[in-house]
Amino acid sequence: MSLYFSAAGYDEEARVRAGAPGVPLFPPGPVGAPRPVDGPAARRTPTRPENRATRPPRAPDTRRMRIRSAAPGELPALQDIERAAGEPFRGLGMPDVADDEPPALDVLERHRRAGRCWVAAEAPDDRPVAYLIAEPVDGALHVEQVSVHPRAARRGVGRALLAHAAGHARERGLTALTLTTFADVPWNAPYYARLGFRTLDGPGLTPGLRRIRAEEAAHGLDRWPRVCMRAEVAHMGGTATGLPG
Repeated sequence: MSLYFSAAGYDEEARVRAGAPGVPLFPPGPVGAPRPVDGPAARRTPTRPENRATRPPRAPDTRRMRIRSAAPGELPALQDIERAAGEPFRGLGMPDVADDEPPALDVLERHRRAGRCWVAAEAPDDRPVAYLIAEPVDGALHVEQVSVHPRAARRGVGRALLAHAAGHARERGLTALTLTTFADVPWNAPYYARLGFRTLDGPGLTPGLRRIRAEEAAHGLDRWPRVCMRAEVAHMGGTATGLPG
């Protein structure tokens, strides 16, 4: 599944189905701006039952996670994460997507050597439970794949990986994050829209994005509607991950 997103938004979508609103990457600013945290003072304030429905959603629980570069020996584990993350597509009647092969080891290694293969690793053993790979395309950082293992769901891990990628893009003078994804899968395009991504129409597609879409069509992914999306990266200081380094 090297040409589309698998389940970065699957945990977020579960919260939305339960009635919780989606949380932008860095509300209300663009992708890459510092995110407010759920601090001790907020935790000390008692919440009355009648206010629970309107209380702002808590920040992702990533205290046991850290985002770092992937190690060479971890690449097969990233393939296993990809296979597990693809399973939710089977329940949508998309078995070909669920059964598609993950990125090849040489593809993952190319991204790792370029410094654009990151993992979210869980304490205490520092084992990856999610990963993201990306490459520059037409002045933006194009997210080729971001996948979260189901056992790490409902913790905002995919959102944290995207925020880390936004910080990387900002540091290198890239203007945005771009991606391609399924338009009608609840944890794909609708999820990314909640994070601040917007759908690009024909005039907004750069030559590189047109090439990527042509490759996806040749791979058979256009059996289901797909879109290109973009989120501008803030050119400002501050952390992009909200995670300990």
